[in-house]
Amino acid sequence: MVIRSGPGDAVVPGPRPDDAALLTEAQVRGGGPVARLVAARPWIMDLVVAGSMAVLGVVGAAFAFETAAGARALGLYAQDDVTDVVTGTWLVGAAVAPALLLARRARPLLVTALLLVTAVASLLVAGVVGVAVACLACALYSVAASHSPRTTWMTFGAVLVVLTVALWRWQDLGLLETLSWSGAGTGQQWDPTTYFDEPPFSPGRRSGDVLLLLALLLLGVTTGSATRARRLHTVELVERYRAMARERDQSAELARASERAHIAREMHDVVAHSLSVMVALSDGADAAFERAPERSREALREAGRTGRAALADMQRVLGALGPVAHDRRAEPTEVDLATLVARFGAVGLPVTASGTDVALPADTSVRLAVLRVVGEALTNVLRHAPGTASVHVALRRTPSAVEVDVVDSGGTRPAEAHGTGRGVVGMQERAALLGGHVEAGPRPGGGWRVHAVIPCADEDGGRA
Repeated sequence: MVIRSGPGDAVVPGPRPDDAALLTEAQVRGGGPVARLVAARPWIMDLVVAGSMAVLGVVGAAFAFETAAGARALGLYAQDDVTDVVTGTWLVGAAVAPALLLARRARPLLVTALLLVTAVASLLVAGVVGVAVACLACALYSVAASHSPRTTWMTFGAVLVVLTVALWRWQDLGLLETLSWSGAGTGQQWDPTTYFDEPPFSPGRRSGDVLLLLALLLLGVTTGSATRARRLHTVELVERYRAMARERDQSAELARASERAHIAREMHDVVAHSLSVMVALSDGADAAFERAPERSREALREAGRTGRAALADMQRVLGALGPVAHDRRAEPTEVDLATLVARFGAVGLPVTASGTDVALPADTSVRLAVLRVVGEALTNVLRHAPGTASVHVALRRTPSAVEVDVVDSGGTRPAEAHGTGRGVVGMQERAALLGGHVEAGPRPGGGWRVHAVIPCADEDGGRA
């Protein structure tokens, strides 16, 4: 959703539904109870402004009546009905102009144009501008508060030019005339003939009315522009706060997603490896139960040891989800690579190994990565390459990395299980977290090869 102040304005992002509980514009603006009431119900201010202009118009009509009577008493107007024409026109303007102001918030440009027409019509009919000038200042306030500066100043210039020409051409009773002639019938006025000969009046007095017009219109524009600037600043602050809140939530979500991915990798490795070994041991024990009961018992014992180790690993993985384990990582119950390889040999996998006596780095994350890569690779051979003639595990330690190779010659029987690819992805992600990489794929001569390079600290403590 967006907030558009008016034609030509820049689009300002508005509040989204999920930001309802965040900082609001009302909280930024602050203010007292009256300000909050007006902000919540702007029509109240519209009624107050229109009512004030109507009262001003009625009071001005009384002065206009005295001014017209004084001018006629001084012999400046020969018409007997000049008082009625001036007063009636003023009162009509006092009713029409404030009524138009009620729509200034919704249609500020249209209201400004109608008020300008009202002012020019008043000048044409009776030579007075009435309260329309003050109403025009209020309308220009709304234009400046809701439209771009370019639109505002173009509207201001058009109003000023049109009304200046109309004043210069048709105005008979202005501010100075009202002040000097309103008491002519009572004999309390100063002698106007010293300063005013007769209509049309001097350019000096016309200039005074134009300067007053310019001051009123500029007051409306500058006040409205300041209001618009404060409102846009408030919107900017609110949106900046909400952007920071969204960024905070996104960071927290990314952290949760990373932790979930870590837990998922650990659970997959524990379940896939251990269950595959336990199933193979159970099948072997069942097959050897009649002809080799001792081997069957040993297979069952190994299945039990594998299950207990898997259960301990799962408890450690699930323990990382606890509220006091924010930075705790699941550590394996066994870090002996030779034991892991021997366990797969116990289920009938023809596996050989070299380099299993190489000292692994003290970094638990590297040791765990090596163990999981080898375990996952051997699990894949067990599940997807049944009947393979040979599997070889090779471990090498360089000054900057640990390299692992798991190579098999390919299965001779159809695989009973179909992989989802999660295991290979898990190995790659685990190595990538440590700055390494894993390559897994078929060999040209048949079989499958998993090659992993996991950086580790050298003897000086540097990281490759």
